[in-house]
Amino acid sequence: MNTLDLFRLDGRTAIVTGGGRGLGRYMAEALSDAGANVVLCSRKKEPLEEVRGEIEARGGRALALLCDVTEQEDVESVVAAAEETFGSVDVLVNNSGATWGAPPAEMPPEKFDQVIAVNVRGTFLMSQAAGRRMIERGSGGTIVNISSVAGLVGGNPDYMQTVGYNSSKGAVISMTRDLATSWAKHNITVNAIAPGWFPTRMSGGLIERFEEAMLSDIPLGRFGNPEDLKGVVVFLASPAAAYITGQTVVVDGGATAW
Repeated sequence: MNTLDLFRLDGRTAIVTGGGRGLGRYMAEALSDAGANVVLCSRKKEPLEEVRGEIEARGGRALALLCDVTEQEDVESVVAAAEETFGSVDVLVNNSGATWGAPPAEMPPEKFDQVIAVNVRGTFLMSQAAGRRMIERGSGGTIVNISSVAGLVGGNPDYMQTVGYNSSKGAVISMTRDLATSWAKHNITVNAIAPGWFPTRMSGGLIERFEEAMLSDIPLGRFGNPEDLKGVVVFLASPAAAYITGQTVVVDGGATAW
């Protein structure tokens, strides 16, 4: 096999949660560029349809579906629709996420619970539903969970007070390891990506207010861009990463290397 062919995803189907905006959009586009059929899902349909249209205009195949990842019925419906439309579920990218900012002593418990529900419960429900299909089919698969450097280190209290988000992203890393060891016998690899600061709708407000301080914490001296993430998700989803499982790839410009 030609080395570059190891990164191809032709004939495979990838579900990307939160695929209508930000990092999810970048990754959905990248998986389509690598040949995958892409199923986009989130709670808002309009952004999904926009991404679907762009993918199809470039010659790809995509499906846009409403889904609340905290609701098991929605999750099962998305996985079933992916199989019905494209014939299989081969790749899952758990990208849907939520956050809430407040000092730990002032964090509203209901907001903490909301963040945990989306980021942890949602990741588990999607992984469980897709993993079951992969096991039943018997030909393996790939799951990529989107964690964060916030799951590896404490937040800088000068500009990041998100204890629920940080806790949830640490949980995603632990879940990644457990699913990887549990499902290795089924030839299902499970890995995580821990992005640093990428300008998105979620991070935009903080970046606008604290750009100088945030950049000073990044050795490469810049924020991430779409191309910094696209190659990583294609790598982990492709045969090129077939012998990698249970790992977290940090994409943060060196911020956690200090």
